[in-house]
Amino acid sequence: MINSTVSTVLITGGTGFIGSQLTKLLQTEGFRVTHLSRSVSGKEKVKTYAWDIENGYIENGAVEQADYIIHLAGANIAQKRWTKERKKIIIDSRVKSAELIYNKASKSTGKLNAFISASGVGYYGTITSEKIFNEDDSAGSDFTAYTCKLWEEAALRFSNLGIRTVRVRTAIVFGTNGGALQKLANPINNFLGAPLGSGNQYFPWIHINDLCRIYLKAIQDQTMQGVYNAAAPYHVTNKDLTKTIAKVLHKPLILPNVPAIAIKIVMGELGDAILKGSRISSEKIRKAGFHFNFPDIKIALEDCLK
Repeated sequence: MINSTVSTVLITGGTGFIGSQLTKLLQTEGFRVTHLSRSVSGKEKVKTYAWDIENGYIENGAVEQADYIIHLAGANIAQKRWTKERKKIIIDSRVKSAELIYNKASKSTGKLNAFISASGVGYYGTITSEKIFNEDDSAGSDFTAYTCKLWEEAALRFSNLGIRTVRVRTAIVFGTNGGALQKLANPINNFLGAPLGSGNQYFPWIHINDLCRIYLKAIQDQTMQGVYNAAAPYHVTNKDLTKTIAKVLHKPLILPNVPAIAIKIVMGELGDAILKGSRISSEKIRKAGFHFNFPDIKIALEDCLK
């Protein structure tokens, strides 16, 4: 294990839903945390360095002073329809940003011990099957898979510098302040909730507490290298998830399933991704010694929706 009292962790996307929670955890564990941001006011509570991905700029000191870098930055993949322009933003915000950090690190005489990058379970493709996907499975053929593949390839370049590299294929993250769960819970709270399409598609998920602890482990455990799925061991379908949210909120489900065709019309290609999903294995990260605090969907929802 590493003595965290003298270690600096640079986080991209550090003020986002996951990044803000991870920042708090790392600070509690004694790490010095810094952020990279497109806009720096000087009033940030965390030391923040400026960067401009489009113009290839990172403020001096950001990478050079980092012992570890956690790369979370990336445009929200489910926020808007996947137009050609939106797809470019989704990819560039992940890949170009990683390449920019790599270029800076390759010229640095700093002390970077590990580069830890987010990725997504979308790597395996947005399909519904009875297969349980593990880290050895190949990438799918759709847009989410293509995005994750490029994202991970950009991260892998750091291994060429002799830097330990970890890629965290992340499921949908549930937490209390933001994220996907609020978007799922709000309609149910207003008596408008219903399963999407058939509701039989699996919905890989993870509690934000567990995800942040996986990143902490990736820093502290020098044997961690390569790819790890970050998905809770309890597998749930969209239908069962919707029912469990309603039960936790003490709300009835009175509407029929939302027709798949309606979702596709409104969301386009993104709609296809919403209507599909498979199970993701958590065996590798558990065999590495990680214990989930929230393995069960009902316990996780009760914590997030309390």
